[in-house]
Amino acid sequence: MPMIDVYATAGTFADKHQLAKDLAATLRVIEGVPDIPMFRQNTAGFIHELPAGDITNIDGDSNYVRVQVLTNSGALNREQQLAVVAQFTEIVATATGDPGLAGRTWVLLTEAVPGGWGLAGHANTNDELVAAARKQIGELAAKAAQP
Repeated sequence: MPMIDVYATAGTFADKHQLAKDLAATLRVIEGVPDIPMFRQNTAGFIHELPAGDITNIDGDSNYVRVQVLTNSGALNREQQLAVVAQFTEIVATATGDPGLAGRTWVLLTEAVPGGWGLAGHANTNDELVAAARKQIGELAAKAAQP
């Protein structure tokens, strides 16, 4: 269940809620995880607005966006990593209405170590997350099969 954190100067995005939703939905698709409540409800985006001047480069420019994506270890292969960076950059630039922002958007991919991923008060390993997903898929299938 990835967490997405976006950091930008206040006012960069007109619709922060939609941006967070778009990033989360895109990541779920790129990861290739099932479209089940466990993943829909626990893949989330957080938009952090910082006061003017809180982001800067050496030259003093502050029109940058930083996106940090936290996944469980091994969740993304190389092709998926490239897709996340490319698609997130495009989504962010589109959300600002400034295509040039693509060149000023940093996307950081971070992996939590096994057991370093907490959900519902439990630090999960990858195997535990897979087992929980399979259980939910089975429950949903059984429910759908009921008359």
